[in-house]
Amino acid sequence: MDIELQTKTNGNHGATYLSKEQVTAGNGDGAANRITDVGENDGLLSAQTSGCNGGTVASDHAVETQINLEKIYTPQETSAMCRIKGELNEVIFWRVKLWMAIIFLFFLIFAVIIISMILCSVIHEDKDEIFDPSTFKVPQCFNGSFQLPNLVFTEELFTMSSNESQTLAGELKEKLADLYRSSPALGRYFSKADIYAFRNQSLMADYQLTFLMPADHQDQLRNVTLSREMVYNVFRQFLYDQEPDESGQMYIDPVSLKMFLNH
Repeated sequence: MDIELQTKTNGNHGATYLSKEQVTAGNGDGAANRITDVGENDGLLSAQTSGCNGGTVASDHAVETQINLEKIYTPQETSAMCRIKGELNEVIFWRVKLWMAIIFLFFLIFAVIIISMILCSVIHEDKDEIFDPSTFKVPQCFNGSFQLPNLVFTEELFTMSSNESQTLAGELKEKLADLYRSSPALGRYFSKADIYAFRNQSLMADYQLTFLMPADHQDQLRNVTLSREMVYNVFRQFLYDQEPDESGQMYIDPVSLKMFLNH
């Protein structure tokens, strides 16, 4: 077997490469087997390769792209979507389509729920809120005292008929009245608050609270709702919640609060 080296030129780019030809001596015409070396300027491999039977096979990237496109919508899904769209656009009455009826039904249900909630809040009445103040005739009185540390004591405060005493007493009575009328438990029973004396250099104020209750439940009210403990705790909690700076001269010292039941 003889090997012949030949130099050949690529027609496309003018590049050269070596070609080996193996010439086999035999009984035939001496057919040559050519082994061609790839040149450095040859083009890239095609995206398609030859199959076993001479056909072309798509590259992996092309196959993957086609599979992804098929996964987006299958024929069954496309058919179902078209059927649903057609059903929603179907006219069920005059010019009213099915999708219009569905939206109207949702709005109708929402409106019924809102109206029902409003009616329930209006119709519902708390039995505890229904009472007749004219039946509250039995008095329950509490006396006590407290200190006003931010006020300066003057001689006029000794006399309750003086302008200074009347002004201070009126402000304190209004403060106590607002306190008990805003109480959920005691507000309906509260009648009035009185300030009947100022004393001592530390400015102690003597007060009286009057509550009215119905005769039918007076025993229960005396022991629970209008007991000394309940009335005192409401007053004391109010005093601890007050801000000294905002109260100014009307600030009441919580520690100085005294209260007892007036029989």
